[in-house]
Parts: sequence; C-alpha cells; structure tokens
Amino acid sequence: MSTSTALGRGMAAVGILGAFTAVAMGVAHADEIVKIGEAAPVTGPASYLGKDTENGARLAIEEISQAGLVIGGKKVTLVFDAQDDAGDPRQATQVAQKLVDDKVVAVVGHMQSGSTIPASKIYNDAGIVQVSPSATNPAYTLQGFKTAYRVVATDAQQGPTLADYAAKTLKVRTVAIVDDSTAYGQGLAVEFEKQAKANGITVLSHDASTDKAVDFRAILTKIKGEKPDAIMYGGLDGTGGPFAKQAKQLGITAKLLAGDGLCADDLAKLAGDAADNVICSIAGAPLLKMSDGPAFVERYKKRFGYAPVLNSPFAYDAVGVIVDAMKRAQSTDPAGILAAMPATDYHGVLGETQFDSKGDLRHGVISLYRYVGGKQELLGVVAK
Repeated sequence: MSTSTALGRGMAAVGILGAFTAVAMGVAHADEIVKIGEAAPVTGPASYLGKDTENGARLAIEEISQAGLVIGGKKVTLVFDAQDDAGDPRQATQVAQKLVDDKVVAVVGHMQSGSTIPASKIYNDAGIVQVSPSATNPAYTLQGFKTAYRVVATDAQQGPTLADYAAKTLKVRTVAIVDDSTAYGQGLAVEFEKQAKANGITVLSHDASTDKAVDFRAILTKIKGEKPDAIMYGGLDGTGGPFAKQAKQLGITAKLLAGDGLCADDLAKLAGDAADNVICSIAGAPLLKMSDGPAFVERYKKRFGYAPVLNSPFAYDAVGVIVDAMKRAQSTDPAGILAAMPATDYHGVLGETQFDSKGDLRHGVISLYRYVGGKQELLGVVAK
C-alpha cells in the first residue's frame, strides 16, 4: 500500500468518524417530542364547554412552544393530543387508555366529574399526572391517587356557598332539590343539601332526573305543590336551561339555584327569559378579575375568533402547571413530573396555584352570579 493510498484511507476514516459524530451530536441536540394529553366532550350537549376547555389547553401549548422550551438541556417540542370523551364515563376510560398508549407525559382533563373520576384510575395505574380544569366532585381527589390534581374549587366549597347565600341573603326557609344523577350534579346537590340543613333550611324534597332529560313537567308540578322558597338544580345547562324555562311556564316563581354547570353566558339561549330567575355559582374567580384575565381574553379572541366561555382559563393554567413541574424537575419523564407536582407554586391566569396533600387547591374561590336581561351579573366572590 502506498503512502498516498494509506493517507487517503485515513482521511476517509476521519471523515466518516466526523460525519458519525455530527449525526450523534445532531440527535443529542434534536427536539424532544413531548405529548400532553387533553380530554373533554367536543360532541354531545356539553360540546361547547368541551371545545372551550380544549381551546384553553391548546392556546397554552402553542404559546409555550412559540416562546421556546428547554428541559434538561434539550429543546422540547410540545405536541397536543386532544381527545373527545363525549361526557360519557365509558368513553372516558377508553380515551384515558388511548392517551396512556399514546405515551403522553401528563393529561389536562377530564372536564366533567363523571368522566374524570373513572378515567383517574387509568392515569394513576400508569403513573401519569392528571390535572382537571373543571371537575368539582370531591370524590375525585379522595381516592388516594397521587396523580390526581385540579385547578378549580370543589363542590364541598361550591355547594355550601350556594346554601349560605340562600339562607343568609335570600332568606330561604324551604327548598326543593333536583339533580341529574351524574357525579357532578348529584355531588353538588348533596353538598348543598348538607349545608342547607345546617343553616336551618327545610329540604322539602330531593328528586333525581337524568342528564338527557328534556321534559321536567312531572317533577316541577310536584314541586309547585310543595311551594318552596327556592329550587336547587344540580346539572349542566343542557338540561338546566329547559328546567328553568318549564318552571316559569308552570308559574313557579321560586328562585332557581345552580352551580357552574348552569352558569354560562349561553344559559339564556336555553332558558329564555327564565334565566333571570337563576342564581348560580362558578368554582373560580371572574375571568376579568383574574390576574391575567383581560390579556387572556384578548389572546383567546385573536386565536379562536370568539370570547372564552368558562373553562378555558383553567385548562390554560393546567398546562402551565404541568410545564412548570417539568421545569422544576428538569425532566419530561412522567415520574419526574409527578414527583414535582406537590411543591407547585405557579402564578398564571388564575393567580397563584398551590395544592394540598389531596391535590386540591389550597385557596379556592367561588363566584356568585345572577342574570339580568339574560346576561350574567356578578353578585360577589367568596374565598374558601
């Protein structure tokens, strides 16, 4: 072998080694793809609330990606994995398993308590953090799952706030209660009933309907005969709107008390002028009174072409809480995120978010509203 041949082969070897090193270095510095899951109903009667929830999470992921995210020395690209659970508990578990199989590192969801609770066991078994933006049933975080968190106050706070307002402000002495038999509606009604009785209110009846009911005349006729000072309805606006409308048609003048499932600007579309007889609560501060609320509204409108509905700021901050845990853990591994969650002290649209040992907010807020001319009007904000 000649010297020139040996030199040429040596240079070729160096070139190959250099190319291999460059490829290896390229892999080391390539984007890390990280999936964050989200689940809410984007079909069915609560689809407009579900889409708002999805939009909030999507906006957060887009803004974080645009700003740039580096975790553990690697540039991270967030991928949004949004799924439709249709508000159905069975479909929710199927969606949860799909998100686990998709290898998401954390999940924003689900929207409703009836979907959130059954899905939570699947996430817990997989060791994946679940942050619900809107599930308020206390049972969700009482299961002992270390993966379960929420960025909204619970019905154990919301129900009593409604009952206190009924007793102390409205001077209600008798009440009839109706719930839609879902984890959310029934849970809220039970919490309201306990506090109402503690406040000396007489509960005349507690009837169960369904979340698919459209005709409430039989229940309402019975309630009309009981002559309550107020009626408490536990459920969503898809059924609560017609409930309020039919109550007015039957000549019932008692105030209708309800939770956040009914407390949306669109209630008047379903209830007509009967919306003006509704007093409702939202498990959170008014959006425009949130620390970054007005700016969030503008960004949301610019991105989606219409105003936020209800859950979007909570879903937005749920993403922020998850990414904050990644940053503090300097890891995108689900186990690292999970380990960092208890020490959360995150400042976002909602203000300060900290969790107690169960995964609930340390400082919950309940807002009370009435309707005037079909439009929401704030009555007050109660810190819990």
